[in-house]
Amino acid sequence: MTQFDIIVIGAGPAGSAAATWAAKQGRSVALIDKATFPRSKLCGGLFTERSRAYYHEIFGQEVDLSHAVTRDEMAFWHDGRELAVLKDIPPLHLTMRLDLDAAMFTHALDAGVEDFTGQAIAELTETAVKLRDGSVLKSAVIIGADGVNSIVAKQLFGKSFDTKTIGFGLEIETPLSAQDPATQPLRIDFAAATWGYGWSFPKQGSTTVGVGGLRAPNPDMKDQMQRYIRTLGLPPEVGKVKGHHLPFGDFRPTPGRAHILLAGDAAGLVDPITGEGIAFAMKSGQLAAQAACDAIKSNAPHTALGLYNYSLKDIHRNLRIARTLRRIIFAPRWQKSLIGSFSRSGTVRTMYMRLLAGEVEYPELARNVLSQIPRYLLNGFRRTP
Repeated sequence: MTQFDIIVIGAGPAGSAAATWAAKQGRSVALIDKATFPRSKLCGGLFTERSRAYYHEIFGQEVDLSHAVTRDEMAFWHDGRELAVLKDIPPLHLTMRLDLDAAMFTHALDAGVEDFTGQAIAELTETAVKLRDGSVLKSAVIIGADGVNSIVAKQLFGKSFDTKTIGFGLEIETPLSAQDPATQPLRIDFAAATWGYGWSFPKQGSTTVGVGGLRAPNPDMKDQMQRYIRTLGLPPEVGKVKGHHLPFGDFRPTPGRAHILLAGDAAGLVDPITGEGIAFAMKSGQLAAQAACDAIKSNAPHTALGLYNYSLKDIHRNLRIARTLRRIIFAPRWQKSLIGSFSRSGTVRTMYMRLLAGEVEYPELARNVLSQIPRYLLNGFRRTP
């Protein structure tokens, strides 16, 4: 049995950020993941300037974007019609998670974190983790950063998410033989899925194409994915379709219990409008690690959740506002009117892009959006579930 100050489960952006931040404060940290890095990860890979700032703050260096595609222009579509093309927007970086996550994981190891990747968990208790090879690790605080299907969340709450409120997405990587990403715009298609959207993100060597929305109102997501593929002019068998759950808008208001904390997707910290999760994953990992370090320093590991939850108040406030705005933006009954407002209002479009880039927060966006929406819509969305 090996004793650590902190065990982090999951070595993606949230886990690597948590492990690195704690190790830099002199804490002994074990980092567990069933995968061996580098590993592929199904994700649009959108890396914003907000993410870039968090990366520098947490890891102490600039992110390597040499393998990313950076765009300062985005196209918005709806039902096969181009709504607007925004030019000279804040830079958006399209990354491959294989490279990005491997870099963060390497930073964690460089900070002194002990590597337990490539090993599945056989048993999890509130104070210990038993690996498949028989090793047992104990710690004062456990941080679950193990994604939307979190085994830590299942241990705490019986299930990792609510199937009635969770989102779901399908994606393909379109190869160069089918489409040259250098010639493709960065594109969002509203209503490609119910209560969701479609996306086409050009990268180095491929284009990530996907649709995503709330799971319950999209029982035919595969058909919607095929329609979107046709909309983009791609052949029907262009690539292997992969699916994954999206915890956008379904964040846990209490992300853990006592000395067990949840970060990133495991805590549902994904933007419910943009679907972007890397920034909040890294930030929540940092905040969870700081709460753990402070609680351990006070010889009171059980206070970690209270400290962590308090530090998340701004993120939670933003997600609550975003969840309300989603009822305006994605509700099918208001799509026609909202798309008209989006087409006409440069203010709404500009604010959306500033939000995506991390230059503005949801309270300011809400004030600007609501000022552009007709009163009958505002009255109607309050009645929308």
